[in-house]
Amino acid sequence: MTTTIYSATDATNDLKDKAVQIIGHNRDSEIVITCDHASNHVPPEVGNGSLGLSAADMDRHIAYDVGAAGVSRYLGGAMNAPVILSRFSRLVIDPNRGENDPTLIMQLYDGTIIPGNRGLSDQNVAWRLENCYRPYHTALAGLLASRNQPVLIAIHSFTAQLAGRPKRPWHIGVLHERDQRLAIPTLARLRAEPDLCVGENEPYGGHLDGDSIDRHALAAGHANILIELRNDLIRSEAQQRNWAERLAPILTGIITTTPLRKSA
Repeated sequence: MTTTIYSATDATNDLKDKAVQIIGHNRDSEIVITCDHASNHVPPEVGNGSLGLSAADMDRHIAYDVGAAGVSRYLGGAMNAPVILSRFSRLVIDPNRGENDPTLIMQLYDGTIIPGNRGLSDQNVAWRLENCYRPYHTALAGLLASRNQPVLIAIHSFTAQLAGRPKRPWHIGVLHERDQRLAIPTLARLRAEPDLCVGENEPYGGHLDGDSIDRHALAAGHANILIELRNDLIRSEAQQRNWAERLAPILTGIITTTPLRKSA
């Protein structure tokens, strides 16, 4: 049985949907904070709520971005910005992939076979697209469209060590590709912090065609930044709050002093 990180009865919900949670929909900031991998929930329509994995596996980074939802919520509060969170596991279907990406529904992740994703019929895939993936992206597109000059901040987390790989040294990473308006000054500011090991396009490189940043920010020319936090540093609520309080003034200062006309 899996754990739902935020339940449908969460009192902070401004918009309830099976696939999406939006917090602070009416906050007036131009900033929109996203958490693509907020939850490890498996809908009951998918394998009766199970992908055939243990509770321990569903609590790992393979199922969701550990701690990222909490950081996103606190960051949204600190920046008076709306926050949009997925409400389904990335193993059900990954909203940070294009619809034609071969890793959209993973069968093997960090050495773990996903039994519930093997031999899926076209009908099974279509259900996940129509009931999880597309509602999330529709809600995100609508939230961005409600802002005059939206700025997208994407919060993710990464595991300190993949199976059989060396430990990752970075505390935080900033990913960027074509649009560096926010990424470069943020990297400079974070690198000035003496206690941080900062990765540029680490532990992952840039973006993928059709991913959330590509689809909702790069294609429209909206300023954006993707932040990766090492998940052992944000497991507790106190850690999540502390990181949000640390990042909020840095990001606010950069956003308010950076020209944000649409990129070419």
